[in-house]
Amino acid sequence: MGESGSAAERRLGVGFGIAAYGAWGLFPLYWPLLEPAGAGEILAHRMAWSLLAVLVLLALRRVPDGTTRWGWVRQIVRAPRKLALLAGAAVAISVNWFVYIWSVNHGHTVDTAFGYFINPLVTVLFGVFLLRERLRRLQWAAVGVGAVAVVVLALGYGKAPWIALVLAGSFGTYGLLKKLVAVPAAEAMAVESSLQFVPAVGYLVWLGTHGTLVFGQHAGNTALLMLAGPVTVLPLIAFGAAANRLPLSMVGLLQFLAPILQFLCGVLVQHEAVPPARLAGFLIVWAALVLLTVDALRAARRSGRGDLPGQSTSTSDSSSSMHDSTLTQASTSA
Repeated sequence: MGESGSAAERRLGVGFGIAAYGAWGLFPLYWPLLEPAGAGEILAHRMAWSLLAVLVLLALRRVPDGTTRWGWVRQIVRAPRKLALLAGAAVAISVNWFVYIWSVNHGHTVDTAFGYFINPLVTVLFGVFLLRERLRRLQWAAVGVGAVAVVVLALGYGKAPWIALVLAGSFGTYGLLKKLVAVPAAEAMAVESSLQFVPAVGYLVWLGTHGTLVFGQHAGNTALLMLAGPVTVLPLIAFGAAANRLPLSMVGLLQFLAPILQFLCGVLVQHEAVPPARLAGFLIVWAALVLLTVDALRAARRSGRGDLPGQSTSTSDSSSSMHDSTLTQASTSA
């Protein structure tokens, strides 16, 4: 591909990246539209319709010559470890989705934004304590500054910022499990959605038998609930297209678009209050993210490839591979 073609591909990748992270950032405007359905019913619909959407995606995509469209299913079924890891990932993302939906529908969108801001820091810590990775000085500084931000918020609230911590912890766990399982995003999501499908439909049936099911009562609300599947899967497609065209350093920078938009939705649209203690916590965590980004760009410059660390085989750069690879797994955020 020529230089002009490469530049065009990069511009296209930026467009896809903005579309993906922009959609995730604007989710706080979508979930309240599904009320009066509660967070549990919304979550169940998201699970059920996501399976249908991802199966359609897999059925329509092109496959290389000499391969079968569904051959990967047999490979995963015959790998109990992969199934167990994907089951764990399904549980982690289910917790993440429920807390996120409940929070934005109960006036805590700003708290969800904070959770996704500190998620990269949580991911780095997982890499250190669970994967025995080594951090550079700036990365340790970023983690320390992030911890200060959590303490400041806890003091301001009078309690731990549980929404942010649960969201960051559950999505960090999800990214860790997806890294360990090493299954392509669409196939992994199909397995996760399959594992979620039966409990989700069972819960919807239970709501129906108790007369509290909102689905089917109003045409507009029913259509929006059914769209929860495509709304979940389409940003995944855009993200995959971006990741295939951009250096991971650029993908890493684009990821901050989502929590920024979530924060703006909470403040400007949903008119959530941001008292001084909460604002101080945000300012501190933004400083931590600046340190983390500067470190990543420095390492990318040293590697000479424009990718984030973790793509290098050197010991000094491998320390952040957990964080960097998670960027490529952040396909079902929010």
